[in-house]
Amino acid sequence: MKKSSQPSLLNNSEQKAALPCDHIPIRPGNFVADRIFLAKGSMTTPERVRFVERICALYPEAQLVECPDTPHNRIDLREQDNLARHQKGKHTLVFGEHKSAVRFSAEEGNACPNYWHFSPYGFCFYGCKYCYLAGTPSYWHSPAVRIFLNLEEILERIERVANQANMPTAFYLGKLQDGLALDPLTGFSGVQVPFFAQHKFARQVILTKTGQVEQLLKLDHNQHTILSWSLNPPELSERFEENVPTIAERLEAMKQCAEHGYPVRAIIMPLIPVKGWEKIYGGFVERLLESVPIQRLTLGGICIYQNAKALMEMKLGKGNNISQSLDPRSKIGDGRIRYAQPLRLEMYGHIVRTARKLRPDLELALCLEETKAWKELGIEDRMGHCNCLL
Repeated sequence: MKKSSQPSLLNNSEQKAALPCDHIPIRPGNFVADRIFLAKGSMTTPERVRFVERICALYPEAQLVECPDTPHNRIDLREQDNLARHQKGKHTLVFGEHKSAVRFSAEEGNACPNYWHFSPYGFCFYGCKYCYLAGTPSYWHSPAVRIFLNLEEILERIERVANQANMPTAFYLGKLQDGLALDPLTGFSGVQVPFFAQHKFARQVILTKTGQVEQLLKLDHNQHTILSWSLNPPELSERFEENVPTIAERLEAMKQCAEHGYPVRAIIMPLIPVKGWEKIYGGFVERLLESVPIQRLTLGGICIYQNAKALMEMKLGKGNNISQSLDPRSKIGDGRIRYAQPLRLEMYGHIVRTARKLRPDLELALCLEETKAWKELGIEDRMGHCNCLL
């Protein structure tokens, strides 16, 4: 590919993408840290030391563990029980560095177009009972909320990739973490949003459940940061999502960001087929579209690996609505267990019809689905334009 002559933003001393050391950290409303690990790379520069110390000062009750030779993904929580380890990880904070934080996804067996994603954070402190992250190898063995301090290095890598692409390119923040839940603590958006705003090619797409967006409203974004919220109807969020901002809080945050000019999207995933789901989801989509001028709505069912399914059933029991609707034959080649295709298409179709009545212009997409589903819904012309991409 042709290399761009785009000048480096990172070589400009006024735009240098380092840690936001002037940020005053604020404890996120839903995060309590019982233990804090200072892992490899966390205390290697004076800037990192100052940054970490300010955050640790907000958690004087937390046990502080220095382990400068241990990588961020090798923290041993000393808990053999899988569920207990997972729950302990939700209250464990790890500082470290991630040397391969910018990656190209490698999806196979579904219609998902591969894309660039990046990780200034890892894992999530929210308590969604269906959490797919819980079953990924790194967070199965060492579940912990992670903050990576090599932010400058991460953005340098993004810049190189984007300049080589020589065209607007999305970098997704939300594949292996909540993209904004820790922002009140770190202030990373104060570095990331201006970086993307001034870049010719790099675009940032963030997925979150947060209701705390005050920092974002202070930033000039140039519409190069796209914000997406993970949603479900309140009746289902209250049953299947613990320790999360309410749906009302999320909708208000979305509205504020849209008013500030950010492109705003929503993803409803996983759809959960409880009794009366037609009325529940129909009413919620109407509320969403009447409340927030979203540009794109992406839908998805449960897409879960075996370890994550096991944890979900430890929390909900094997007779829960999600597990009872899963079809082991529905892996479609990528190893994830899903609902049977007729149920998925029925739920997608109902929501698509509801949305089109209210917003015929609304962009619609599916997440981690097969080509047949896109075609059945009449949106195959939108393939490749889902939540993670431009």
